[in-house]
Amino acid sequence: MSGESDTAERSATERPDSLAGQFRRQRTALLVFGVLGAMLIGFALGALARLPLDGPRQPDPGPVDVGFLQDMSAHHAQAVEMAGVLLVRSTDTDVRRLAYDILTTQQNQVGRMQGWLQLWGEPAQSTDGHMGWMTSPEGGHSHGGSSSAAAPVAVMPGMASQEELASLRQAVGPGLDTLFLQLMLRHHQGGLEMIRYAADHAETTPVRSLAGTMVQTQEGESQLMSGMLAARGAKPLPLN
Repeated sequence: MSGESDTAERSATERPDSLAGQFRRQRTALLVFGVLGAMLIGFALGALARLPLDGPRQPDPGPVDVGFLQDMSAHHAQAVEMAGVLLVRSTDTDVRRLAYDILTTQQNQVGRMQGWLQLWGEPAQSTDGHMGWMTSPEGGHSHGGSSSAAAPVAVMPGMASQEELASLRQAVGPGLDTLFLQLMLRHHQGGLEMIRYAADHAETTPVRSLAGTMVQTQEGESQLMSGMLAARGAKPLPLN
């Protein structure tokens, strides 16, 4: 009887862990399928945007169009990565909802941007650094128009370091939620300079339109994250 009792107790103890593990695996699988679905939808939208339609012909994409799509694809990819970490590990409903919106929206946009690059015969990523497609009178990055090329940079503004990403993966509980909000807010703020520039200077209407949508979305999400951080008694990170 004692052996049967011990067996029953072990089964009862192990069952919750097993169910929790199954739930985590199912949640991760659903997250992966959601990311893939968002990217495929975005790619299809990108392809449709280049189909011949009635109306004036679109100008050929210029350096701003191509450079923006390449750089913003890489910038978005890190945001998607951070949102995925939060969704799998956090239990905060509000922060998880925000992370899900960021993940699905930005992965859809990555698919769209990569679809345009492929249709234009352009590489998915630049090999000469980032933001060289932006111009300013003094060779730096600004919003004003100019014919002077900006010097490419190795790291785009707002990007999290590998050490920060490792800290995010290891964080738990409220500390995880706060660190995610800090990193994502800085990420949004860093990307807005590129997005606004593309909205003003891209040659093609689809790219200008997409950039304009990004400006509205990320400004709204930045305000939301600022409020969520304040409610948690935390401060934003300085822009890098």
